[in-house]
Formats: sequence, structure tokens, C-alpha cells
Amino acid sequence: MTDQGDEQLKRIWAPWRLDYVKAIHDDGDDECIFCIPPETDRDRERHVVVRRPDCVAILNRYPYNNGHLLVAPKRHVAGLSDLSDDELVALMQLVRDCIALLQETLDPHGFNIGLNLGRAAGAGILDHLHFHIVPRWTGDTNFMPATANTKVMPQSLDALWELLRERLGTGQ
Repeated sequence: MTDQGDEQLKRIWAPWRLDYVKAIHDDGDDECIFCIPPETDRDRERHVVVRRPDCVAILNRYPYNNGHLLVAPKRHVAGLSDLSDDELVALMQLVRDCIALLQETLDPHGFNIGLNLGRAAGAGILDHLHFHIVPRWTGDTNFMPATANTKVMPQSLDALWELLRERLGTGQ
């Protein structure tokens, strides 16, 4: 900490987030959410939006914002250096295409795109790397989560899945 008055580090405490983090690690389900089997009959249930030969995009079950997508390689790998060049290119192409899909469908003002590698970096799923694509709108941040332990989501995951799949022309 510094003693220069206004330049001190400010924190917002979010203790409810611990339940979320624990749930990721202690949910009793050993199935990796990114290791999607080839059959498509559970795509709606799993909120799989896009399947490609080397990667997949799914809706985040615990979104930071409406339209929060997770893009992962199909192969179960933990780090970027574990990917082949072809897998890395395919992954980045799907990130690009998902941004375009969200832009066309939801018309956000911007995006946060991130990759958390390791527990200390905030990775909730350590062994299967994945990108977060979070659509953002001017003014979409507020203190509801901090003051009321509530995140307002304007659309259900099922409704969003249907909208994105309809935009892609893949239907239900």
C-alpha cells in the first residue's frame, strides 16, 4: 500500500464468488465440459453453439454477461504450447467467428476476450484451456453483484442458444 492518499489500491470484496469457485472444483462431475462427444443430440442441453473439427464454442453456464461464450480445442490440453499449429489457428479462427456471430446477433459495443492459464490466473477448469468471449455494452457494469449478490441476466441460456443457432442456420 502506498500512503499517497487517493492512489491507494481499492478493493471490492465479492465473497459470494467463493461458492462459484468451489462448485467448479467440487461439483462431483468428472466429465470435462469441453470434451464434447461427437453426437449432437445433447447440444441444446450442453449449450454447444458451434462445432468444428478441432474446436468447439459453448455458452458459459455462469456468464459474466449475456452471450458469454467459451471456445476450446476439442483435444483435452491445458496450455497453448500443447496445441499443434493447426489447432491454434483453428481455435483463433473460431474466436474470431464467434465475435462476428455475437456482433451480428447481440450488437454489443465491445468485447472482453481472455484466457486464464493456471489456478492463480483465475482458471476454473485447469486441464482444458479455453477462451472467454464476453460481450460488453456501455453502462453494463453496476453494483448489483456487490450490493445485492445478484447478477442481472436479460436472457436465458436456452433462448440465447436458440437465437445463436438460428443465426448460424443450424436450427435446433
